[in-house]
Amino acid sequence: MFGTNLLDRRSKPERIADQAWQHLSSVLDSAGDTARSAGRGTAHLADEAGDRVASVADEAWQRAGAAFDALAGRRTSSSLPWAWIIGAGVVGAALGWAVGTAARAAVSRSREDDRDERIEFVDADRPGGVPAR
Repeated sequence: MFGTNLLDRRSKPERIADQAWQHLSSVLDSAGDTARSAGRGTAHLADEAGDRVASVADEAWQRAGAAFDALAGRRTSSSLPWAWIIGAGVVGAALGWAVGTAARAAVSRSREDDRDERIEFVDADRPGGVPAR
């Protein structure tokens, strides 16, 4: 009761200043909460970005090291598997030759079938070899 009488006796500017102070402190508290929640979300995004940057940086270091080794004349252990590449080329050429040969044989067979159907029989007993109909 004693405290309420003191609050009532304050001047109007003191009451306004007190209300403004309470309002400011509540706004700052809510802003702090918002900043903390935004910070958590940003930290998650920053972690993802950091992971991506780290993997890109690792790749860049590996490539730079390989380039340095190549310029220094050192052999690298991760060269192209030329034996596999040449083997795949030979297998591809053999398959292409086999398919081409099979296609030519199929076309020649179909032409022979067409020729067999167009054969006209000639009657040798007729004068001039006129075809029989």
